[in-house]
Amino acid sequence: METTLPILSFSVAAAASAAAAFPKLKARLELSRAKHRSLAGHSKMSRRVAKLLPFYEFEGDKYFGCDGAPANVVMQRKEAFFRLARIYADRYPKGRAMTKEAAETISDLNFTETYRVPFQFSRLVREHLGTSTFMESSSGVTVTDVDGNTSYDLTGSYGVNIFGNDFYKECIEGSEKRAHALGPVLGPYHPVILENVQRLCQISGLDEVSFHMSGTEAVMQAVRLARYHTKRTHLVRFAGAYHGWWGDVQPGVGNPIAAHETYTLSEMSEKTLHVLRTRKDIACVLVNPLQGLHPNGNAPGDSSLVDSSRGGNFDRAAYTEWLHKLREVCTERGIVLIFDEVFVGFRLAAGGAQEYFGVKADMVTYGKSLAGGLPVGVVCGKKDLMRRFRDDRPADICFARGTFNSHPYVMTAMDEFLSRLASPNFRAIYDGLDATWNGRVQKLNKMMTDAKLPVQFANFSSIWTVKYTTPSRYNWMLQYYLRAEGLSLSWIGTGRLIFSLNYTDADFSEVADRFVRAAEKMKADGFWWHDGVLTNKNIKRQILKEMLAKRLGR
Repeated sequence: METTLPILSFSVAAAASAAAAFPKLKARLELSRAKHRSLAGHSKMSRRVAKLLPFYEFEGDKYFGCDGAPANVVMQRKEAFFRLARIYADRYPKGRAMTKEAAETISDLNFTETYRVPFQFSRLVREHLGTSTFMESSSGVTVTDVDGNTSYDLTGSYGVNIFGNDFYKECIEGSEKRAHALGPVLGPYHPVILENVQRLCQISGLDEVSFHMSGTEAVMQAVRLARYHTKRTHLVRFAGAYHGWWGDVQPGVGNPIAAHETYTLSEMSEKTLHVLRTRKDIACVLVNPLQGLHPNGNAPGDSSLVDSSRGGNFDRAAYTEWLHKLREVCTERGIVLIFDEVFVGFRLAAGGAQEYFGVKADMVTYGKSLAGGLPVGVVCGKKDLMRRFRDDRPADICFARGTFNSHPYVMTAMDEFLSRLASPNFRAIYDGLDATWNGRVQKLNKMMTDAKLPVQFANFSSIWTVKYTTPSRYNWMLQYYLRAEGLSLSWIGTGRLIFSLNYTDADFSEVADRFVRAAEKMKADGFWWHDGVLTNKNIKRQILKEMLAKRLGR
């Protein structure tokens, strides 16, 4: 009996411990299953992998034949590359010199110039295919650089430019006149702020507004308020989604410190909904509606265009259904649903993504175009979520301020923007918007197919991405052929094309013709050579072998 009792006690204790641990293990397993299988869904793993990848670069014939192309194709590509380089040297002498000088002291530019193409090819591109980062003027749907070259603008000013450059120049001009009497007086409000707040509450369908200096700041404050009011710790973001560059919403590559209170889950997944229904530590869920174009995928850029597996396909019905399910679960569990409309706000509809998808959020963040072309961030939310203090605990506050919040020039530019947006005549721009841009993408896809070119397009209204249909390691070259044809792209190249809504059918037809010409020249120069055997899987295996060889010093 003396021996049995301790054993029995130990067994009971072990069973109790196991019983207590089981729910935690089960919850942890469910959380893991709700992550997307790609590296975009595993932030810790992506950081580890990034640290392991060695630098190496191609030289000589290997640069133009890393896909196993025969000697004659290698020579053809090499001649074409340097012929294109001579065109760039002749066309952009002043702009290239200014860009090179600026990259020495502007760290942002140094980064973007380095990451325009896969790193194995970057050095030669920087040396020979550098373009002008300096623009002098804009008009209609075009921009003109410091060398006098005019190009069709497909950058959209990173999402700012919804209605055309001239529209925003008018907003800024009107703003300067209206704010001039007060000037840059900070702290007190310009009277126009009352009109802005009234319109923003009407547009968002929410009760209160706070102003910030950027979209990143607006998202930071929305998450902070959600945590403050729910008294929960964790935020949920979806694999691949971008919500600014601050730590909690960028837990993977790009952030030197791991985020510990962020769950990165799979979008459009029942397993994710199960996690939201069962966990008690989730304060809010962030949704970037742009992800509807490439759910669970990182924002596409040519710096990662190593093969032809880039995806993109917007299914409005399916994404709408997902958002409705998400809304239902968040309501049921008291989780704050935040729509991050910094990028897409007012591009899809006058009421933004909430109107477009027919889903109401608890908080919405805006930025980019809202201030008529000037920098701004805005949070709109329900009254009980926007309050920054507690009546019964005066020292328990949720602090957020900024020196340039509610800047007079920003507020008057915002009023110029919102006044135009409220005009019935102006709102007509949204009539048939999806049909217009879907029709345009279909037209250009057909042109590419008819010309037997390995390029197709996917779109989310006026936001497009370029997809490639033939396995290749040289798709990143297309951006340089496009620029040579007078199409202005952002630093991420063909990953994201952003059209302003003032593109006429004639403007678009000209852009489409230039796309086809650029692709035909690239094909003729051998960059889409294919032996009938090469696959995307083979390309990835080859890259893995190259990296292992570098790591092993072979």
